[in-house]
Amino acid sequence: MSVRRLAAALLLCSGATVFATDFLSEGVDNGRTGWVRDEKIFTKANVGSSKLLWKLKLESTPRAMHNLFAPLVAERVTTPQGARELAVLAGVSDDLFGIDVATGKQIWHRHFDSTLTNPGGTNDTLCPGGQTAAPTMAQTSPGKYTVYAVSWDGRLRQVNLADGEDAAPPEKFLPGGGKPYALNLKDGVIYTATAQGCGGLTNAFYSFDLATRRASAFIPAGGGLWGRRGASIAPDGSIFLGTGDGQFDPSSRRLGNAIVSAKLDANKQLQLVDYFGAPNANWLWRRDLDVNTTPLVFDYRGRKFLVGTSKECRLWLLDRDGLGGEDHRTSLYTSPLLCNDALAFDGRGVWGALSAWQDVAGTQWIVVPFWGPVSRNFKAPIEHARPKGGGIAAFKVIQRAGKWELAPAWLSRDMDLAEEAVIANGIVFGYAGGEDATQALADRGWDEGAGPVYGGGLSSGPGRRVPNSRRAALYALDAQTGKELWSSGNQIESWNHYSGLTVANGRAYIATFDGVLYCFGVAK
Repeated sequence: MSVRRLAAALLLCSGATVFATDFLSEGVDNGRTGWVRDEKIFTKANVGSSKLLWKLKLESTPRAMHNLFAPLVAERVTTPQGARELAVLAGVSDDLFGIDVATGKQIWHRHFDSTLTNPGGTNDTLCPGGQTAAPTMAQTSPGKYTVYAVSWDGRLRQVNLADGEDAAPPEKFLPGGGKPYALNLKDGVIYTATAQGCGGLTNAFYSFDLATRRASAFIPAGGGLWGRRGASIAPDGSIFLGTGDGQFDPSSRRLGNAIVSAKLDANKQLQLVDYFGAPNANWLWRRDLDVNTTPLVFDYRGRKFLVGTSKECRLWLLDRDGLGGEDHRTSLYTSPLLCNDALAFDGRGVWGALSAWQDVAGTQWIVVPFWGPVSRNFKAPIEHARPKGGGIAAFKVIQRAGKWELAPAWLSRDMDLAEEAVIANGIVFGYAGGEDATQALADRGWDEGAGPVYGGGLSSGPGRRVPNSRRAALYALDAQTGKELWSSGNQIESWNHYSGLTVANGRAYIATFDGVLYCFGVAK
């Protein structure tokens, strides 16, 4: 047999392992682009044949509206049984689960101990208590992976993916009782941020240097820092996150409703680098239309870009070399409204996560899932619907007359609150969360039984919203046209809140409020 024919035979026989990819962090990479660059098993030709490969019920106790997060996946993990593809996912009640994805079987379970006096959690949707930060993971040597997680008592956990045992003793990272978001790891430093003042914590960026075991914090004096993919990180080590629930007043060092950048100094302490506040930042604050998503970091045609958004549902294209220009208030481009003509603070706007990718021709794309009806004034060259419950819109980054813009490209089918999107091999995987996202009660007349409610009333708790939530659904769309290639239909029996989506090696994973992990995929 010739060398060429032998190589071809080995390629065919090895199947998935030739084109293996790891999914080691929420949002895939440091820039939180959601782009799985190495995925080769899913294709536009075969994704339509996807089916439910398995589902697994896990012993995870929900708190308020939270339960399981999206899994992380490593394709070649050394175990006593040989190399296996394993996933790890977190549960809000301080749990970690190790899963063999080939069989859909749980192989280990960790429930973290706690230094808190009362580690039982709460029934508060905003501050549920427990593990609220999606973990991150790193390959420490061939076949060996360490999972990094933060338990509710604020300790950093380092866990061996193969068996769930500690890879290092727990270390104090941040104060206990807070609400950190997804961890990010770069150059041996773990980053996160806390939100909504949970546990009495002042909302801040946090870092932990794994070599020196030193922690650092930077307080932007904003309210929630709740981009669910946590802080994004640029190649130079600058970190970015949006703030909310606070006034924008740089003269008094208050950076609420802004996009803020910080970076470690020579002493490994986080320091302010730059910030951007939209011209209507304080109007957004008063309307509760906060900056509540993780900004996207990407480079394109020699420029260093950042894209952010808020519940208002318009996009800001920014230059990382000068966020907002000299006045910190000027974007390269600000889009018209994509959604939320009603300017509502609940059930509409962008709540999931932005994503970015480049096609084979080198075009830069931005993918935006949103909640609620598309704006009456938003138009795209390709529209598969005029969504009412939510959908996904795609934009191209273009330069026109020397100025950068985000040009609408397509608009998807209707989705029931479109959440995170992941791009893999020219396919946009997105999902409808299906939760009851209302937080304000409708007006009620004096003659409607329980008495009048004028001007609505705030009701964001799980007692009303859990029973009224619906079902999640997973979709695969052509990334260049938005055409639906596949849908999970009604196979998912529950919904999720602030979870996520994972795609790797011909499998797509989604976890739901009822403690079930679903795995859809194609035959290998």
